[in-house]
Amino acid sequence: MSLEDVSPTDHQRRAFRRDLLDWYDDSKRSMPWRATDDPYRIWVSEIMLQQTRVDTVRDYYPHFLEAFPTVEALAAAERDEVLKHWEGLGFYARARHLHEAAQTVVDEHDGVVPDTMDAIRDLKGIGPYTAAAVLSIAYGKPHAVLDGNVTRVLTRVFAVEEDATTTTAQRELRRLANDLLEPERPGDFNQAMMELGALVCTPSTPLCDRCALQDVCRAHDAGTEEDYPITPESEPVPHHDIAVGLVFDDDRLLIQRRPDEGLLGGLWEFPGGKQEEGETLETACRRELMEELGVEVAIDDHFYTLSHAYSHFKITLHAFRCHVVDGPPEAREGQPFQWVDVGALDDYAFPRANRRLIEELERRQTEPSLFDGPSTESSP
Repeated sequence: MSLEDVSPTDHQRRAFRRDLLDWYDDSKRSMPWRATDDPYRIWVSEIMLQQTRVDTVRDYYPHFLEAFPTVEALAAAERDEVLKHWEGLGFYARARHLHEAAQTVVDEHDGVVPDTMDAIRDLKGIGPYTAAAVLSIAYGKPHAVLDGNVTRVLTRVFAVEEDATTTTAQRELRRLANDLLEPERPGDFNQAMMELGALVCTPSTPLCDRCALQDVCRAHDAGTEEDYPITPESEPVPHHDIAVGLVFDDDRLLIQRRPDEGLLGGLWEFPGGKQEEGETLETACRRELMEELGVEVAIDDHFYTLSHAYSHFKITLHAFRCHVVDGPPEAREGQPFQWVDVGALDDYAFPRANRRLIEELERRQTEPSLFDGPSTESSP
C-alpha cells in the first residue's frame, strides 16, 4: 500500500491506541529515565539512546547524571570533563552538542528545557525525533516520534510498498504516526511504539504471536513481516588500516586532541592516520606524524594491533613505538598536544580503540617482559 493511501478510520485509531497502550502498561521495561519527570534527565536519556543499545545506556545514564545532576551543572562543566564521562558511549558529537545546548538552556531559558517545538529545535543536537520525544514524555505535548523501531512497526502494520528511507516516505510516516498518536498519553504512546519495535516487532524473526497489533497488521496477515520496511540494499562496509605512533620521551607519551567537528571530535588520541596505497604501515606512521605534528620519528618496533568496528566502517589499528629524531612537535593543524605519563592517560577521554592501547600499555608496565614483543587483539 502507498503511504498516501493510508488513512485509519476512527475505529482503527481507537483500537490501535487501546491495544498498544494496554500491552505497554503490562509489558514495559523498567528504565531509570522512566522513573522521572525531569525534562533535563529525559533529554539526557534521549540523547544517549540515539544509535546506542538500551543496555549500554542503562549503565552510563546514572553515572553521567551523578556527575552532572542538573542542566546548570552540565553547562558549567569543562568540555573535556563531559567527554570523559561520555567515553566509550560513542557518537561523541552528541556529548559536545548536549554540553553546548545545556549552556544555551541556562543562558537563554533560565535553566528550563524549552517546552515548545520551535524553541527546543533551536538547541544544538536536537532534531525532530529528540524534540518530539522530550516534548511528549516530559511535557505531555502531542508530538509523535519516528525512529527505526516506529518505522518498522508502521510499515508492517500498513504493508507500505515503498522505500521507507526517502524524504517523502519519512514525511508521510510522521504524518501517520501523529494521526495514530493518543493525545491523552503521547509520551506513553511514543515509548510503547518504540518498545514494541525493540522487543516484539524486531528486524528479523518478529514475535508476532506476542504482538498487541497482530490483528490489524497487514504484513502479518500475509505472512510477509520480514519484507518490511523496504530499504535500499546496504553498501559494503569499508575497511581502513590505521598506523599510529606511541611516541615516547622517557616515561611520557605524546597525545593530541582531535578537531572538534567530525568523527570522535574533541577526544584525545595517539597521533597517526590512514595507510595510503603503496605505503608500508611504518611509512604511514612516520608521514602522519610529520604532517600532524611536524616531527620526524624513528620507529623502534611494532607494539600492538587491534580491530575495531565503527557504525559505518571498520579499522585495523597498528601501533608502533617511536621516538623523535627531529622536532620538537608543533600543532600544525591547530590541535593541542601534550606529553603525558602513562599512568595519567586515564584522565583524558580517548576513543575506544585508543583506550585498548592504553590498557595494553598499563598491562605491560606491570609486566615489563611483555614489552619485548608485539601483540594482536580484536576489539568489538
